Amino acid sequence: MGFASMSVIELVLVLSLSFFHGGEGVLSTLDGPFKPVTVPLDNSSRGKAVDLSDTDPVVQRVVEGFEPEQISLSLSATYDSVWISWITGEFHIGYNITSLDPKTVASVVQYGVYGLPITDEATGYSLVYNQLYPFEGLQNYTSGIIHHVRLTGLMPDTLYQYQCGDPSISAMSDINYFRTMPVSGPHSYPSRVAVVGDLGLTFNTTSTVDHMISNHPDLVLLVGDVSYANLYLTNGTGSDCYSCSFSQTPIHETYQPRWDYWGRYMQPLVSKVPIMVVEGNHEIEQQAENQTFVAYSSRFAFPSEESGSSSTFYYSFNAGGIHFIMLGAYISYNKPEDQYKWLERDLASVDREVTPWLVAAWHPPWYSTYMAHYREAECMRVEMEDILYKYGVDIVFNGHVHAYERSNRVYNYTLDPCGPIHIVVGDGGNREKMAIAHADEAGNCPEPSTTPDKYMGGFCAFNFTSGPAEGKFCWDQQPDYSAYRESSFGHGILEVQNETHALWTWHRNKDMYNLAGDEIYIVRQPDRCPVDSGGNLLRRRSKLYYIFYLTY
Repeated sequence: MGFASMSVIELVLVLSLSFFHGGEGVLSTLDGPFKPVTVPLDNSSRGKAVDLSDTDPVVQRVVEGFEPEQISLSLSATYDSVWISWITGEFHIGYNITSLDPKTVASVVQYGVYGLPITDEATGYSLVYNQLYPFEGLQNYTSGIIHHVRLTGLMPDTLYQYQCGDPSISAMSDINYFRTMPVSGPHSYPSRVAVVGDLGLTFNTTSTVDHMISNHPDLVLLVGDVSYANLYLTNGTGSDCYSCSFSQTPIHETYQPRWDYWGRYMQPLVSKVPIMVVEGNHEIEQQAENQTFVAYSSRFAFPSEESGSSSTFYYSFNAGGIHFIMLGAYISYNKPEDQYKWLERDLASVDREVTPWLVAAWHPPWYSTYMAHYREAECMRVEMEDILYKYGVDIVFNGHVHAYERSNRVYNYTLDPCGPIHIVVGDGGNREKMAIAHADEAGNCPEPSTTPDKYMGGFCAFNFTSGPAEGKFCWDQQPDYSAYRESSFGHGILEVQNETHALWTWHRNKDMYNLAGDEIYIVRQPDRCPVDSGGNLLRRRSKLYYIFYLTY
């Protein structure tokens, strides 16, 4: 097949894409599906997956009394509102602890447009959380006072200045700055969205964050696994593998001060750039009365209520012409349950004329070819993949697997020009180190019964019933839906340029921050994969897609 066999529309797409590249040689998803690529392991890319110690200067408490620390910013559902969060007072850890009283300190943010006097003021709410263990010899923890204040009535794409704290006791922060998101519309987007997962607080983490800051993001997505406090006992003893070192503990312990260390280290970035977080398995943190995810749900502000969600595990928000959907993999995702019903309502409410791009994120990937966590989230995929495909989700971001992988467009393990691109960025730098082995390599295919997520349970990962891996649980070679995979620490940058083109770049820590280890234009084709008013994907398979597939 050649140009003579293409329709006029297909020919225009090819020629316009060549013009759009501007001679830079960056391929696009229109050039795919791509032949699978595995980058050979470079041992120098392993970096230093060792946690920062509790004596490191960047994790020390440097404020006094009830002055704010661990200041962070997160988005509300729309451009005209943001959340400011911070902590006052000191945590306590020990056998007999007394919690601080949140009522003793006010939650106030004073703010205004940069360059003008600070004249606006907003108040919010505060809380304290505990991590308690009903076993002798384990230390308990009670947090400082956590404050969340929502600012409303903000102007789009505007630089604001703010202070947070309690002005009545002269306990206010220094002045910080943030820029609001652009107004939602097909020609309005944040310049750069950084995407990272499985961050932790190691020397590799600091390299990842330094590189990320150098790329000047307007927004940070953290797709689960934040502080890795659950790799520690309550006495502060840590390990790269909790189950290997501490298999006899009566409960999976945590060392909660690691959360405070993480918040202090991240403040220079997230006090100025909003960070949107979704839970990972390392946030489970079981404690007394079978409570879980308490630190995660307490420390961050989420636009749950603003987006119609009743949970911190799943929510949505707009950033210019992008609608982001953050999903919970560690809460029920079955069709009769609340999350699925919320997802259906949220997707049905999206106006693709206003937010053309639809991006979903959650922690464990559906399409990863690494041995680690292979097909672990299969039950979630079985329940939710159809509805995400029906509404034409463009990109999916995941973490969990400590490596980088980008898929071809895929749906139900089959190359599909209307399926989303799945991108795994679980390579943020945590101390569990990177994933290296691939499930399709000889001797690496796991026993199916060992693959389901232990927290959620269930078994849905059966042998493939069609395609090259028919009758098998794993492929014998890198699957055709896997376009690129590499074991190296780093982060990604998404630059949406208009309603159809977005540039995705992945940056290794071992390279200069402005060098891309992987880059591709992700191209939406609403004419070929239109979504009707009822949210149904009117799939019209692209001849152009299969021209490239046949040559592959």
